[in-house]
Amino acid sequence: MIARQDVPFADLFAQLAGKLVGVVVNISTETAAPPPKPSGEPPQNTPGTTLDEMFRDFFGDRSMPGGGPGPRVASLGSGFIIDPAGLIVTNNHVIANADQITVTLSDNTSLQAKVIGRDSVTDLALLKVEPKGPLPAATWGDSGKARVGDWILAIGNPFGLGGTVTAGIISATARDIHSGPYDDYLQTDASINRGNSGGPMFDLSGSVIGIATAIYSPSGGSIGIGFAIPAALAQPIIEQLKATGKVERGWIGARIQPMTDDLAESVGLDKGRGAMIATIDAGSPAANAKLQPGDVILSYDGKPIERSRQLPRLVADTPPDKQVKLSIWRDGKEYAVELKAAALDPNRPAPQPPAPEKPKPPPTVEAFGLKLARITPELRKQFSLSESAQGALITEVQQNSAGANQGLRPGDLIVGVGHAAIASPEDVPNFAASARKAGQKRALVRIEREGATRFVALPLETG
Repeated sequence: MIARQDVPFADLFAQLAGKLVGVVVNISTETAAPPPKPSGEPPQNTPGTTLDEMFRDFFGDRSMPGGGPGPRVASLGSGFIIDPAGLIVTNNHVIANADQITVTLSDNTSLQAKVIGRDSVTDLALLKVEPKGPLPAATWGDSGKARVGDWILAIGNPFGLGGTVTAGIISATARDIHSGPYDDYLQTDASINRGNSGGPMFDLSGSVIGIATAIYSPSGGSIGIGFAIPAALAQPIIEQLKATGKVERGWIGARIQPMTDDLAESVGLDKGRGAMIATIDAGSPAANAKLQPGDVILSYDGKPIERSRQLPRLVADTPPDKQVKLSIWRDGKEYAVELKAAALDPNRPAPQPPAPEKPKPPPTVEAFGLKLARITPELRKQFSLSESAQGALITEVQQNSAGANQGLRPGDLIVGVGHAAIASPEDVPNFAASARKAGQKRALVRIEREGATRFVALPLETG
């Protein structure tokens, strides 16, 4: 632990680097290159291509001769020591399919490593080397306390140059880059490049709060957008790998979808929170607990669900056979439910990240040759409406209609008909019908556009 009191900020990074560089290692692997594919066959995916094409894992690789009848591929990455006896954490994609793994310590000592365990879902791996004596080891930090703007230090092996230190800040937390079901990345602007994969990200107390895993880059080089697996996710996985060599996850058998404000309104919730159950697997813990499609899980094991993608990770972290309390929303009321989590079958496909719901066109009513809709968050954003905007939103204007002849256009708001204020789209045809019944030929319609209002007279016979 670095004492931060009375240490000039300019000296703090130097002190941290001097203390921590010894716990960071370089990792090189050798893998037999696959045989060439027949002409016209698409190339084989390389590690990391499960990420979006613009999100890249970043370890170097090169072909090298020797070691067999064909060329061998050598890859370079990073890792860090978490136990003086020689346990080392890195990314799974750094050592995936490797025939030989070599760890180089900060004093240039090279040791052969074996894999204790790996988890492809979270892209983590645990290695073991046999050192002659105790090694310096890193300590885990609390990534849950990380704040946007906090300074961090990243140490790794970019381009195989050796231990390299960079500094930056945490740019964002809880990032979902659609690489897996448990995405919860820390984002940083610290300069990290190919070869940094598996390297640690330290806070200013010298504790590991993240593991560098991916960068956003059109070219493959650093542009200041890097992602690290948070320690809160990594540490329990590494502890399981250390104990058993594998990861066991909880399972309840409920497939979920994100909650939107529209869905929340339709079920009587105050806002789009929780996770809505889309389907339930037969014979699953969720089925045994009588959960139903359409239920909204508001909390799991005492932890509130604000975003739907929080739930898969909470379920995965649940020990099998644990009794868990849920709070669900059904038929406009909140209920307490208990279920017993089961173990996720390794052969069962891992839960996929909930796909964003495709926006559905809002229901509309017609009047004066106009299509009118309620103001939803999506429409408010689409038409750049203020938060205070109210009324019936014009989403479509028919050609040569009364509304078109008055210059009305999508994005305009009808806020009044006659002296009556408009609270919903249905009010417009209702008030128009009342005016027609009273013998009026035109209705006085108040229009709001970009904060300014004006009146137009629209013929009732076309309404």
